[in-house]
Order: sequence, then structure tokens, then C-alpha cells
Amino acid sequence: MANITLSIDDELLKRGRSYARARGTSLNSLVRKLLVDAVSNPDALVDSMIERLRQSSGDSKGVKFTREELHRY
Repeated sequence: MANITLSIDDELLKRGRSYARARGTSLNSLVRKLLVDAVSNPDALVDSMIERLRQSSGDSKGVKFTREELHRY
């Protein structure tokens, strides 16, 4: 398995570690899973967002996306 180096903002790193820890995983595993998901089924996230928008009441208060969802692609 290859290793890679990423450059990310300190605050994003802190939040990413916290996010992973809250879900009982490591940041490394989280990033790996996000990458696998992105390349395995790139349309799934878009389809999910479209469905969430359709279910909303038409205002932005009904739809919430995480930073990771918005910046995934």
C-alpha cells in the first residue's frame, strides 16, 4: 500500500480528526473511505444531494450539507 502526503489547513485537520474520532475511526481510514466512495460511485453523492433538495421546503433551512459533502468533488 502506498503512502501519500496531503497539505491541509490546521483547522481542517483538527476538525477532521475530531469527526473521525466521533465515528470510531482514524482520519486515515476516513480519507481512504471517502476516496473509495468517490471513485467507486461518483454520482451517488450528487443523487443524494438532489434527493435532499427535492425533500426540502424550498428554503436553505431544510437542507444541511457537511463541509465534506460540499467539497467532495
